[in-house]
Amino acid sequence: MAAASAREKQTAALKRMLNFNAPPLNTSLSEPVWKVLIYDRFGQDIISPLLSVKELRDMGITLHLLLHSDRDPIPDVPAVYFVMPTEENIDRICQDLRNQLYEAYYLNFISAISRSKLEDIASAALAATAVTQVSKVYDQYLNFITLEDDMFILCHQNKELISYHAINRADIQDTDMEAIMDTIVDSLFCFFVTLGAVPIIRCPRGNAAEMVAVKLDKKLRENLRDARNSLFTADNTAGQFSFQRPLFVLVDRNLDMATPLHHTWTYQALVHDVLDFHLNRVALEEGPGPDPSPSGARPKRKNRKTYDLTAADRFWQKHKGSPFPEVAEAVQEELDTYRAQEDEVKRLKSIMGLEGEDEGAISMLSDNTAKLTSAMSSLPELLEKKRLIDLHTNVATAVLDHIKSRKLDVYFEYEEKLMSKSTLDKSLLDIISDPDAGTPEDKMRLFLIFFITAPQPPTESDLEQYSKALLDAGCDLSPLNYVKQWKAFTKMATPANYGNSGVKPMGLFSRVMNSGSQFVMEGVKNLVLKQHNLPVTRILDNLMEMKSHPETDDYRYFDPKMLRGSESSIPRNKNPFQEAIVFVVGGGNYVEYQNLVDYTKSKQGKKVVYGCSELFNASQFIKQLSQLGQK
Repeated sequence: MAAASAREKQTAALKRMLNFNAPPLNTSLSEPVWKVLIYDRFGQDIISPLLSVKELRDMGITLHLLLHSDRDPIPDVPAVYFVMPTEENIDRICQDLRNQLYEAYYLNFISAISRSKLEDIASAALAATAVTQVSKVYDQYLNFITLEDDMFILCHQNKELISYHAINRADIQDTDMEAIMDTIVDSLFCFFVTLGAVPIIRCPRGNAAEMVAVKLDKKLRENLRDARNSLFTADNTAGQFSFQRPLFVLVDRNLDMATPLHHTWTYQALVHDVLDFHLNRVALEEGPGPDPSPSGARPKRKNRKTYDLTAADRFWQKHKGSPFPEVAEAVQEELDTYRAQEDEVKRLKSIMGLEGEDEGAISMLSDNTAKLTSAMSSLPELLEKKRLIDLHTNVATAVLDHIKSRKLDVYFEYEEKLMSKSTLDKSLLDIISDPDAGTPEDKMRLFLIFFITAPQPPTESDLEQYSKALLDAGCDLSPLNYVKQWKAFTKMATPANYGNSGVKPMGLFSRVMNSGSQFVMEGVKNLVLKQHNLPVTRILDNLMEMKSHPETDDYRYFDPKMLRGSESSIPRNKNPFQEAIVFVVGGGNYVEYQNLVDYTKSKQGKKVVYGCSELFNASQFIKQLSQLGQK
């Protein structure tokens, strides 16, 4: 049996918690116990990518409410709480106890609660004579968010506290840095407790990733040393995990600053880049409709529609990593097959409606009833298919609008050439000065990638010319100020190597261009990606396959299970790893994630998980750079 993914384990832990911390029973036999779920924003963000409202209802959750909202007493119902152990949350729980809101209280803390806060709850329960009603208090160690089987982030609320900007501020105090590192380590510790595995940790020297590694190693060691209370006991992990331990590679965002700015060409990464997409939910502005408002009337408010892009969506699972042109083609194909099936149902329905009028129709009934029954039984399936087709038609159309209006294919192709040091077919200045190509931010992203990846930095006079062109195009230059300092400060004199990536233009779109298509792709290039490894993937590959490479030979090695011995004397694992988790301190993105997924596909039987302290798109990353670069 393959080891269960962190997502499956986190989902199982949530289901256990919602069943009062007992293994969920087979609900088809018995009615679930009705209960309310009380969570804070952190709890909401952990649950929402994993369990739908329907799944919650099936588990007996009749209401789910935010802890800090006005809640009415429901005295005959038990309440399951899922919250962070913060001062204000504890105060509010104590207030609930005093107000006798519920019949019983099952308190679950997302991250471990301190002794002193536990005592606060105990004294509040005593004062409210509610001691017997506080049924259970649990530390759940679930303080991270899984978005995919092979991807997790640390948090969505308060992510600015552990952001790239927070870690790289020039004026950061040691105490602030300690607090950021502790927050990150707390979440990573939760991740490994949930996974039920103690990793071998590798990291580079001299940056935030190393600070995290040292603290995480210490925290895992302390937990393993206390055998009675260890969260990694044999019965906890037996059978769930292959006997081989996973490799945990920590890297720092500063190792590769170009990828987060890179324009992209795959579906999921494009959705994240150009639309409003977070925690697996995309929000689209819907146009006000074809009829213009009557003159003088207020223009209609645009509707925002949200769609969940989840593991249950087969189209999404199959195509989230595909180049956009393939996605457009696939949506069109799905639409065509659906239309053929829909006509079949209509035809069968009309035959049934002809009874009593036409002798011929009735004589045909006998062999058609079977057909109709199968059509009716496949109707719900067809409607679900239709919902997914509509969803992806809307999402892909919204993405395509951005590609066309901003010439994103041109940016993507040009940046790929810069990153792979191929010959360029037009000058950078031309793109920056072309008023029809992209937004000021697109131009800034392109220029920063040029600046970061250039083997020789541009001369002062060239830089002045570029800066003037960028200003004329409406760009804010503060991100460039920061990247200049960063480049001067970075020890890595040689820019990161982006592999011999590159794109093969396949001519313009053929099939997608037919007139009946939803997607009119005139002028958009049909680019096909060559598989290549981005820096993070390459580092992982070196460490996972035990390759000797100057880039990673100096990486530190921690084994928290070795309770004694210095780093140099620890016996090291010599065999290639089967499972690895790579984590980017300072933020990650879907481009890097997709690159790892593609790499793993080429490795038989290996599992790789991508994690990052926060997930940002280029626009959010540029904002952080510009805050850092403000004079």
